[in-house]
Amino acid sequence: MKKLKSLLPFAGTLFIVFLFHYSKVYVLKFYPVIVNSFIFCVFFSSLFCKETIIQKFAKKMEKGELSEFTKIYTKRLTYVWCVFLFINLIISIATVFMSDRIWALYNACISYIALGLMFGVEYIVRIILRAKYDTKK
Repeated sequence: MKKLKSLLPFAGTLFIVFLFHYSKVYVLKFYPVIVNSFIFCVFFSSLFCKETIIQKFAKKMEKGELSEFTKIYTKRLTYVWCVFLFINLIISIATVFMSDRIWALYNACISYIALGLMFGVEYIVRIILRAKYDTKK
């Protein structure tokens, strides 16, 4: 039974892929729009809370209270991610009305590359800023 449960996400993904490939249902192209909208809303709405979503992640990773530097950095980082996610959302909306090839190229390839680059650049910036902050102490 456990093996069957672990195969469920794979089977679901395969089902969606086949549904996209063999179906001409136009509304299926809105799937990335829905996902991107949800993620953007989570990040954006957290800006109006006591702690942003990134601050909550950082708090769990640090296992305690965050330094003032980390609080400021994660708040600003949430703004940066909101801009990135909003741009990604707008492009995914635009691709719905384009050819299937362009839609697939962006939503199945380019958006993931952009996401990976965003994570990578942010990680490098975080290391550099943390090193500068630690040397000032």
